[in-house]
Amino acid sequence: MKQTLEEVGQAQRERLFHIDFRAWFLGRLARGDLIRRFGVKEAAATRDIALYRQLAPGNLLFEGSAKIYLCAPGFKPLFDHPPERTLTAIAEGLGDDAAGAVGPHVRTERPLRLNHPAIEIIAAVSRAIAERRVLRIRYCSLASGMTTREIAPFALVDTGTRWHARAFDRRRAGFRDFVLTRIAKADLIDGAVAEVEDREADDQWTRIVELELVPHPGIQRPEAVALDYAMEDGVLRARLRAAVVGYALLHLSVDATPDHSLSPDRHQLWLRNSAALYGVDNLAIAPR
Repeated sequence: MKQTLEEVGQAQRERLFHIDFRAWFLGRLARGDLIRRFGVKEAAATRDIALYRQLAPGNLLFEGSAKIYLCAPGFKPLFDHPPERTLTAIAEGLGDDAAGAVGPHVRTERPLRLNHPAIEIIAAVSRAIAERRVLRIRYCSLASGMTTREIAPFALVDTGTRWHARAFDRRRAGFRDFVLTRIAKADLIDGAVAEVEDREADDQWTRIVELELVPHPGIQRPEAVALDYAMEDGVLRARLRAAVVGYALLHLSVDATPDHSLSPDRHQLWLRNSAALYGVDNLAIAPR
């Protein structure tokens, strides 16, 4: 008699969720993934995968030479994967089991999260990053509207208000940021990522910029701001990739002018070493 998902115990349900998660968002899994994650024996991991294939036929393809299971075309997730929680799991390795779906332990509001990327887009981009694959996307940009692009993504970035993928854009022959909510369609395509498309070739990604953030000189109680950011001797030193500096300055509302000329009512932090911004590409969005 075939087993239904409702009949599965909680412990095994967690393992089935993990299979679903790894297959859809990372593109592959092996028995060893379950053994390491849950401490089960090899026989138990084999039974879990067999049950998953019974409950979700057609989701996994077995690659005999490597003894791994691949995400099949037309994958239909067995579980619900909320976008924000999934992005957290991908970024931090947390919450990749069904127990995480119970919700926060205390009442929490996140007003800056006004929209979420489609879960199918998250899955496609995440698999492309994990497997170093190229995506063909339909993308709506502010400059060009809806276009078709081929991109080689290598990282997800949380700017505080939205998520984007850092990727090589074959249409423009350079590295760009692609906001996930602006991707209307995403398909993995055949072909390897070239060396010039890899993250090591992205100068803005590999370059590290050290920012010296201090309380805005126009604030009457700088000690309060110093406490907000756990400053040492009145300075917060942050080492960031050049590719994300503009987003950080915008999100933290940092006055990045050399003479701290912006209003302290809106900018509690000032960038003391503005010369560090030389050569950073995305400063158009920073408060300057």
